[in-house]
Amino acid sequence: MLDRRRVLKGGLVLLATSSLASIYQPVQAKTFTGGTEPWRAVLPAPLRAVDGRKLVYLSPAEAQLIGSIFDVLIPEEDGTMGAVDAGCVTFLDHQLAGPFGQGKDDYRSGPVVQGTPQQGPQDIDTPAQIYRRGLKELQDVAQSRFGKPFEELGEDQKISFLQNVESGTTAFKTIKGTEFFALMLQNVREGFLADPMYGGNKDMVGWKMIGFPGAMYDFRDWVVSQRGKKIDVQPVSLLGNI
Repeated sequence: MLDRRRVLKGGLVLLATSSLASIYQPVQAKTFTGGTEPWRAVLPAPLRAVDGRKLVYLSPAEAQLIGSIFDVLIPEEDGTMGAVDAGCVTFLDHQLAGPFGQGKDDYRSGPVVQGTPQQGPQDIDTPAQIYRRGLKELQDVAQSRFGKPFEELGEDQKISFLQNVESGTTAFKTIKGTEFFALMLQNVREGFLADPMYGGNKDMVGWKMIGFPGAMYDFRDWVVSQRGKKIDVQPVSLLGNI
């Protein structure tokens, strides 16, 4: 759990570069006729970096707790920043306040039927609701078991505690701890590897660690000449070198 490369393995596909087309080839508003209704293209919203100076969903106590958890999952290593310093809490806070946290694209009308593991969580609660309950129940269990909050546990205690949550040995009251752990792990990976405009990956630390060049339009001609060599390039964010 302390090996960042193992934590991040498999998370590289989370890099959000699909919106490059909206930068280099802006959509032009145009009316098309046909069928029963006219269709009008809509210009995409301008790109803006999130403001990490204040919380927009998490309470200060929740932010402190999730930060303590995230820093166990992706700790500081070899002099490079861990999850909190990289902005993963800011990333999560803004995601929970937005469409992801509100489950905008999820079907949540029920009925709730237990599916197979391959079908993923079968829950009508939104990610924001799951975090609110999950963090409270995790803290309650830590307080009951150790007599102090999770943040005050020793490093080995934190690791052991989270391993038990991950394996299902430590059970919560109203949510599945295994699914909650998987959600936290997914989100801390996203925060560490997403474009910095979303609040995480400060100074593009995640991209530099894995050698990802960032939001570059096309470098195929150049990369052919680098075959077999270590690629050492300065990553570029969707908003430039932020």
